[in-house]
Amino acid sequence: MSSSAKKSPKNAQKPNAQKPNAQKPHPGKKKKDRKTPNAPSATGRRIAAAGAGVALVVAVVAAGLAIAKSSGGSGGSDDRDGRAKTAATASADPQQALFDEAERMTSHREKNDPLALGKPDAPVVLVEYADYQCSFCGRFTRESQPELIRKYVDEGVLRIEFRNFPIFGDPSQRAARASWAAGRQGRFWQFHDELYAKTRKGDALAEDKLVDMARTAGVGDLDRFRADLKSDASEEAVKKDQQEGYRLGVSSTPSFLVGGRPLAGAQPMKEFEAAIEQARLTKAAKDSGKPKGRPGA
Repeated sequence: MSSSAKKSPKNAQKPNAQKPNAQKPHPGKKKKDRKTPNAPSATGRRIAAAGAGVALVVAVVAAGLAIAKSSGGSGGSDDRDGRAKTAATASADPQQALFDEAERMTSHREKNDPLALGKPDAPVVLVEYADYQCSFCGRFTRESQPELIRKYVDEGVLRIEFRNFPIFGDPSQRAARASWAAGRQGRFWQFHDELYAKTRKGDALAEDKLVDMARTAGVGDLDRFRADLKSDASEEAVKKDQQEGYRLGVSSTPSFLVGGRPLAGAQPMKEFEAAIEQARLTKAAKDSGKPKGRPGA
C-alpha cells in the first residue's frame, strides 16, 4: 500500500506553559475579596456539550478507521496494508449513539444526488471517501461495488453515496472535478466506472484524457464538460466533500461508513455484507423497539 497518502491536518497542542506561583494575598486582605469566575450560562453549557458530542463522534470514527487499517488480513487502503474491520465488533455496541450521529452528519440522502445510488430512504447508507489514483478504490469499484448494487441497492436495502477525497495531488483533484462535471450531465457513475476500469495515475488523468473518458462514458456535451471541470463550482463541490472527510478523521482511501460505522480499505465482499447486515438489523431494532411511553403512564 502506498505510503504517500496525506494525513488529515491536526493542530498540535502545545504543552501549557508553567504558571508562575500565584501571588499571595496581602496580609490585610480577606479571601472573600477575591473575584471568582462567573459560571457559564445555560446556553454556553449547551453549546459546549454539543461541540463535545461532535468531537467524540469524530474521535470514535477516526479511532475505528485507525484500528481497521492496522489489523492484519487481505484488505487494503492506500495508506497501510491490512484487513480492516468494523469498529466495536467485539462489544454490544455501547457506542451506537455515536455511530448514529456519524451517520446523521454524513448521510445526505438527497433525492436527486448524481453521486448517489439507491433510494434516499434505504435503511442503510454506505458513504465512500475515495481518490481516483487510489488502486484499492479501483479494486472496490471493480470487485465489490457491482455485487453490492445487485444484492443490496437494487433490493432497496442500501444506498451508496460517493465523496471525492483527492489526496494524491493535482491529477486526483482534476479527476475528482471531472467526475463532478460528468454528474452535471447525469453520467457520474458511468464516468466513475470508466476512471476505475484500470489504475490511472499522473498524465493518464490529463484534461484531454479525461475528455476522452467522458466521451466513452456517454457524456453528451463535451464543451460543457470541459467548462464544468474548470469551474469554481466544481472546485467548491470537491472541497466540500474533502472537508467533510477531514472533519470525520478520514486520512486514507478508500474509507467507508456503513450505517455510521467505519470500514477501511478494499475489503472482501463478506466484510461489506457483515457491516450492511449489522446496520440493517440495528435500524430494524430501533424502528421496532422505540419506546412508547413508560409502563403505567
